[in-house]
Amino acid sequence: MDLLSPIHLIVLLVVALLIFGPKRLPEIGSGLGKSIRAFKASMDGEMAKDPPAVSSAEEPTPHSH
Repeated sequence: MDLLSPIHLIVLLVVALLIFGPKRLPEIGSGLGKSIRAFKASMDGEMAKDPPAVSSAEEPTPHSH
């Protein structure tokens, strides 16, 4: 069962419309879009700043003799 099927999206939109009303829905959508863009921008900045983490399986192990 696909969670993003058209039926699910329509039901979600109707429920949101009933809860928040037609005047608040565009404001909420705009705020959500801005939040997602800010989150993506901060994640892109973190990825560019930090090198990718090396897992412990890839690290060379020192040999003690």
